[in-house]
Amino acid sequence: MASVPYPFTAVVGMSDMRLSLLLNAISPAIGGVLVRGEKGTAKSTIVRGLTALMPDVPVVTGCRFSCDPAAPDPACPDGPHEAAGAEERPARMVELPVGASEDRLVGALDIERALSEGVKAFEPGLLADAHRGILYVDEVNLLHDHLVDLLLDAAAMGASYVEREGVSVRHAARFLLVGTMNPEEGELRPQLLDRFGLTVEVAASREPDQRVEVVRRRLAYDADPAGFAARWAAEEGELRERIAAARALLPEVVLGDAVLRQIAAVCAAFEVDGMRADIVMARTAGALAAWAGRTEVREEDVRQAALLALPHRRRRNPFDAPGLDEDKLDQVLEEFAADDDDSEPDPDPDGGPDDGPDGPGGGQPPQDGDGDGGADGPQGQDAQAPHDQPQLPEQSQAPDPEPAPADPKARAAGPESDGPQEDTPGGGGEKAAVAAGDPFRTRRLDVPGLGEGADGRRSRARTAHGRTTGARRPQGTLTKLHLAATVQAAAPHQVARGRSGPGLVVRRDDLREAVREGREGNLVLFVVDASGSMAARKRMSAVKGAVLSLLLDAYQRRDKIGMITFRGSAAELALPPTSSVEAGAARLESLPTGGRTPLSAGLLKAHEVLRVERLRDASRRPLLVVVTDGRSTGGPEPLVRTSRAARLLGAEGVASVVVDCEAGPVRLGLAGELARDLQGTVVTLDELRADSVSALVRDVRGQGNHHTTRRAA
Repeated sequence: MASVPYPFTAVVGMSDMRLSLLLNAISPAIGGVLVRGEKGTAKSTIVRGLTALMPDVPVVTGCRFSCDPAAPDPACPDGPHEAAGAEERPARMVELPVGASEDRLVGALDIERALSEGVKAFEPGLLADAHRGILYVDEVNLLHDHLVDLLLDAAAMGASYVEREGVSVRHAARFLLVGTMNPEEGELRPQLLDRFGLTVEVAASREPDQRVEVVRRRLAYDADPAGFAARWAAEEGELRERIAAARALLPEVVLGDAVLRQIAAVCAAFEVDGMRADIVMARTAGALAAWAGRTEVREEDVRQAALLALPHRRRRNPFDAPGLDEDKLDQVLEEFAADDDDSEPDPDPDGGPDDGPDGPGGGQPPQDGDGDGGADGPQGQDAQAPHDQPQLPEQSQAPDPEPAPADPKARAAGPESDGPQEDTPGGGGEKAAVAAGDPFRTRRLDVPGLGEGADGRRSRARTAHGRTTGARRPQGTLTKLHLAATVQAAAPHQVARGRSGPGLVVRRDDLREAVREGREGNLVLFVVDASGSMAARKRMSAVKGAVLSLLLDAYQRRDKIGMITFRGSAAELALPPTSSVEAGAARLESLPTGGRTPLSAGLLKAHEVLRVERLRDASRRPLLVVVTDGRSTGGPEPLVRTSRAARLLGAEGVASVVVDCEAGPVRLGLAGELARDLQGTVVTLDELRADSVSALVRDVRGQGNHHTTRRAA
């Protein structure tokens, strides 16, 4: 890996991301940047490039917590610092890996010394390392929720607190927080999204010339990192000076009452929750003015601040795409525009927050003639404006052909009450996708037993957080001390250890950690019947609404999801297991119906997917949700083959629930028989609702003898 970082000014495009980073470098109080975008867009390259532009940091000599000599932290664990010397060092960029533990993030106390000696022996974590620098979190959406909470709490308070059984340590932790994520791998919860000051959407450029320049610069950098950086040294120096000048000017920037009214009006018009958006917009607008070399905030600053600070704050559920209606924004700004005579902005020789087509501080690439003067890291991608709608999966609407003539051979499982199925291989008689019904709050479906999967909100599990249920010897680093069990283990040995004073003589073998029980996230695998027997538009809309509701429930409970659909002559893995419920909703919306009902193929596909996922993540327990009316057609003995496939899943202990979609006056009860073969349970669409009078709180027991078929009245 090259020791010379890729120059920030050599990046091609990505103007919104670069502007957001620069504004946070000018005013860290903005609260950081969340970068949403596809993989391979050089997000980490740009952040590393920004680190080289940050001013050097004066620190107390020997302080592990980077205290400022001019104002040392009085609570610093390495203090007091009255007589300590001072030195300068470059600003740091600290990376938080996805698999980091809580101790690695916040630091750890030596519990043994704390109990036996009363000494606060503290090993700093990544939050201490990042103090007065940059903390970069790649794939922040894949971090455990409790780590994200700790991270954002520290960013908001400017301090980190470590508590261990009454022993506490506090130290300063102020940093520029940059998080990146690929939305296809799952979203952050809305309350966590709100804690990031700004957000931007990035995507690779679709312009061939720009992509060529990206590759050219990257190859030049890889061939000679030092030489490449030297060619951009002048632009880097100019940008570094401009950041320092904007920082110095920021305290003089004035936010007038008219500007504050505009900010408040915009936040109210877009119905954002709380007051954080107003504060972030005000700070961002001030930083924009300082970046442009002005001491007054203008309407264009407020507009740009809104486009960066509001899109991620106006989402009401995970299926809402982030974005902002620019016409509405302009209308609100015009309505609350300042009425004074000097509201017309003066000409700005610096061009405002943008310095040209490459964005702020981008600099123009040297015209070398040989084509390799400049280089965009692995990136060279253009940024999508933060106010644009993100690129969602395309929803192909299948044509709505005239239904083919009914074929009685397709009715192998008995009479159909919702119209004939087509006897055409490969899903003939396909009907266009119908819209999903309105989602509703569903009952919680649990996997039985006690798991040990990732923290979530569905099934019972041993977790790092939750109620204490027992104690055990530490497995690795002790993080959750069980004080009573530790004292009980040490008490019988006090005489032999020569205890003479009031203190308890504790050895490492005496330490016990708490065993806690909470909730885990599961893999919820949906197997959705899209055959002709489900094709009645009203019924399919209700079915899609139910699956959409279950997807929303899976999002709230921090599950992974997957989706298998079956129709015609085969089953298809429509969505491989992922944390992105948005992807699941998009696949569901575009799902056509029609053809035979290869239910056995759907179950066998589920068996295959679960087998692979068990190898990838053995601790995440699956929950199989089969959405069907239970009818099976096509091929010899379709019901027999379906029963065999279901018994295979049941014998492996896969927790399952069948959502019975059967409708009409004639009901065959096939969904109930399927649930018995799966050794699971069955619910109707009505019983799936949390507010249904007939619904009961139940665990998915996986025991056929306790199975009961329920139908709505």
